[in-house]
Parts: sequence; C-alpha cells; structure tokens
Amino acid sequence: MEAFRFMHRSKRKLYTLYPLLSFLLLAAPSLVLTTAARAQTSTTNTVPEPQTLTPAPQAAPSATATAPQTNQSAAARVRARRQQRIDAIIKDIYGHKYEFFAGYGYLRFRPGDTLQHTSESAWDVGFTDYVKPKLGIVGDFRGYYGTTYTYNNEFQIFQPSISQYMYLFGAQYRVTGKQHYAVGLRAMAGWAHGNFDTNTGGLPGTLIGLYPNGNAFAGEVGIPVDINISPAISARITPEFVGTHFGSSYQFNKGFTGTIVYRFKKVTW
Repeated sequence: MEAFRFMHRSKRKLYTLYPLLSFLLLAAPSLVLTTAARAQTSTTNTVPEPQTLTPAPQAAPSATATAPQTNQSAAARVRARRQQRIDAIIKDIYGHKYEFFAGYGYLRFRPGDTLQHTSESAWDVGFTDYVKPKLGIVGDFRGYYGTTYTYNNEFQIFQPSISQYMYLFGAQYRVTGKQHYAVGLRAMAGWAHGNFDTNTGGLPGTLIGLYPNGNAFAGEVGIPVDINISPAISARITPEFVGTHFGSSYQFNKGFTGTIVYRFKKVTW
C-alpha cells in the first residue's frame, strides 16, 4: 500500500515536470544561437582597428637659431642705408665745378746765395675749375713778405725788408675724396717778381748779398688736404715746395698754405 502511494506521488511529480522539460527542449536551441551571436559580436568589437600612419610633424625652427640670422639681416640693412647716405653726401660735396680759396701762407726763403733762410708770411688767393670729377685747372696768386738778416757791412743795413709776388698756374688732382676729408696733388708753374731793396735807401741789394730785383721763374708742388666743414666749405692745409730762380741760382723753399675753400656750381658728371 505504501508502495502504491509512493508511485502515485512520483507520477504526479513527473506530470508536473513534463511541461517544464518541454519548454527547455524548445528554448535551448534559440538560447545557444543567441549566446553564440553575442560572443561573435563581442569578438568583432574587440578586434583593434588598423592604425593609419601619419608623418611626424617637422619641428619648427627654434627661436635661438633664427634670432642671429634676423639680427644679421637687420644689421646689413642698417649698414646699407648708412652707406647710401654717405654716398649721397660725398656726391654732394664733390659735385661742384668751381672752387675759390683764400688764406695764409708761410715760407722759408733764402734771399741771397750767401745769406741764411728767413721766414716769410704770405697771403694766398686761388681758383680751381674742375674739368673732370677729380681733375681741376688751378690759378694761384700770392705775395710773401719778410725781413732778412745781412751780415755786418759797410753800409750799416742789417735787416732790410723783402717781398715776392707769384703768379702760378697748373693742375690739381683729387686722389681721394671722403665724407670728412680729401687729399690731392697739385703742381703749378709761373713767374715771380722779387723786391729785395725795398728799404735799403736806394742802395742796390746785391751790394749786401741780396738777389737783384726782377722777374724769375717760380714753381710749386703741394699736397692739399681738405677738412670738410659742409658740402660747400672746407679748410685746406697744403704742405708745399716752392722753387724760384732769382739771380743765377735756384732756390728750393719749404712752406705751406692754410686756406678756406668755397665750392659752387653743382654739376652732374
């Protein structure tokens, strides 16, 4: 009896499980397919995408590398502008056709073959016409004055006054012309007139060792150096040798002139 009851309960439990088992059997394939699809999708999503290779950006030039180049180019432009200004000034200074000069002169002159050199002061006036940018034709007129010393003589004339006047013509060449100065070469020739017995009381100068009055050859070679004050004005100092031929001998005298130069009439060479 007990066995029958047990079997009856077991059958009733199986009847209860049959619908559940049937549902599981029907749902199992769809669950398996869904699980597989999810697994495939997750696998697909985890595959890394291919990376696109892009060129590395080039490094920009550093400021320390470009700064020296910038400074050098700026300095070069400044130098170029300064040189342009200097060239314009030089063109303005030496673009004049005419020069007029006047000033003071000094000469160590021997007034007689047996006498010592004496110092003479002078005035000097001249004119230059530039026929080319650096070459000019010069005319110069000057006068020298001094007092000479004679030895003891029977006429008791010991310090007679002397003078010479020179008329010279020649050429001047500007060797270099800068903004602030210019250096040239000058050579002139002409004649001189000597007065050697101005205050001898009518006594001929030859009796006390002086050269005779009269005209004589004269020449000059100098190196004019101009210090530019403005485009039209400069101060000129000219060391020079002055040669004369009074009496029967040549005199080679050293001296200089210091003049103010005025330039005028602009030209285009």
